[in-house]
Amino acid sequence: MEIKTIETKDGTVCHYININGKNIFHSWDGPAFIPLGNKKLAEYYVYGFRKTKEEWEFYKKDGDGLPFYKTAAGKAMGARA
Repeated sequence: MEIKTIETKDGTVCHYININGKNIFHSWDGPAFIPLGNKKLAEYYVYGFRKTKEEWEFYKKDGDGLPFYKTAAGKAMGARA
């Protein structure tokens, strides 16, 4: 999945992904929709579902789906003595 970005002439920024032929708002790096470039009005989305900033931060920190080598258990299991 590749996150694509569109920026319009009026400064609106949209980050989206294409899933099954549908473009939906999504971004793990910050707000997915910034109307008129105004960050105070920014909206956060996770796979098309609108979230508050706090909910977005929770989902970002959740860690589900990380590969084994990015977890503490993966480091401990991979170390040889």
